[in-house]
Amino acid sequence: YQERILSFNDDIQGTGASAIAALMSAMKIKKQKFNDQRFVIAGLGQAGCGIARNILNMLKEEGAGDEEARSKIFAYDYLGLLMEDTPDILEYQKPFAQKHSAIAKWKLESPDKITLKDAVVNSKATVLIGVTGSKGLFSSEILSQMAANDERPVILALSNPTSKSECTPEEVAAATNGRGIVATGSPFPPVEFNGKKLFSSQCNNMFIFPGLGLGALVSKTSRITTKMFLQASRALCDLV
Repeated sequence: YQERILSFNDDIQGTGASAIAALMSAMKIKKQKFNDQRFVIAGLGQAGCGIARNILNMLKEEGAGDEEARSKIFAYDYLGLLMEDTPDILEYQKPFAQKHSAIAKWKLESPDKITLKDAVVNSKATVLIGVTGSKGLFSSEILSQMAANDERPVILALSNPTSKSECTPEEVAAATNGRGIVATGSPFPPVEFNGKKLFSSQCNNMFIFPGLGLGALVSKTSRITTKMFLQASRALCDLV
C-alpha cells in the first residue's frame, strides 16, 4: 500500500532502520565500514528481511556492486543457510540466497544441512544478527567462534522479550572475553566483567516508528520512502 496511502511496515522497515542505526554505531566503535564486515542473519522473516535489505543498501552506498554486496550477507532460517535451490524458499528471501559456488570450499558438519555454526565458521562472520525468537540459539560455541573471527564481534540478539533472546549480554561477555559489541531487542542490565561494567544497547523499532510517523504527518508528505528510514537511522545513531 505504500504507493496508495501514507503507510509503512514497521516490522520490516522500522526494525531494519533501528538495526542499521545499531550497526552504524558499531562501525564507529570498530572504526570500520560495512564493507569490511561479513554478516550472518538468523531468521529471515519480515524483520530479518528488512535488516538484510538495509545492510545491502549500506554496502552499495559504500561502493559495493550488487553481487559483491550480496556475497557478504548469509541468511540462515529453519531451512538452514538459504541457497539458490533451497526448497520452499519464499520470494522475498530469494535475493539473499547464496550461490553454491560461494560455499564450494566450506567444511560442513553434515552435508545434509548447512547449520548456523557452519555459516559462522566458514563465512568468518564479524556480525551476527538474530530475529528468530529462539532462546539460546547463539550458543557459547558460536559466540566464541565470533570472537575468533574478529577482534570486536558485533552481536545483535533482537528477539523479544528477553526470555526469547538468542543470547544474553553476559553470555557474549564470557565467550568473547568482554570484546563483543552487543545490542538486544529488550533492555538488559549492565554486565560486570573483569572489574568493568559493560553496557549493551537496546535496538528496538520503538526508537524509529513514532518519530517517523510524526515527521510524516508534520511534513504532510504524500508517501514514506526508503531514504526517510535511512535518515532516521543516521539520526538515531547520532544520539547514541
